[in-house]
Amino acid sequence: MKLTLPTIITLFRIFLIPVFVVVFYLPTSWAYMAAAFIFTLASVTDWVDGYLARVLDQESAFGAFLDPVADKLMVAVAIILLVEVNPSPLVAIPSIVIISREITVSALREWMAELGSRATIKVSFIGKAKTTVQLISIILMIYHQDLLGFPLYAIGLALYYVAAFLTLYSMILYLKAAWPVMSSHS
Repeated sequence: MKLTLPTIITLFRIFLIPVFVVVFYLPTSWAYMAAAFIFTLASVTDWVDGYLARVLDQESAFGAFLDPVADKLMVAVAIILLVEVNPSPLVAIPSIVIISREITVSALREWMAELGSRATIKVSFIGKAKTTVQLISIILMIYHQDLLGFPLYAIGLALYYVAAFLTLYSMILYLKAAWPVMSSHS
């Protein structure tokens, strides 16, 4: 396996996960701000590695596997930390929806690949919108402080619910697209 620049960037995103966790728990006033920065950096590298893989013609099977794993790990870790810091149904319910969808769609993609129909459930615009809203909401919730009078946590929580809705909607679209293949192989 040859390590390409996009794959190195993806591996860097995975490396950032324990750094993010340690910074999140630091007993300092700036810990949440620094953790939000690290999560933002990881989110940006998600876009950068995919862009570079296409532009540099360095797409690989390993990179295609590793990229969504890195994304889901970082998001799941952030969600777990947010629920731990804010243990309420207001945070837990959309978190459960988001993590459950990720597991369901990952399993669906794996099954479709086994059936030779992976293209049936390729990433859609709604999936990209869901990811964007989800990442922004998590960043704002991690930051956890008001900024220039704006209640970033409350804005982030509202966006988190939008992300949860888009999460359910995109899952329904993926299941609907896969249904003909699923029903013919049951």
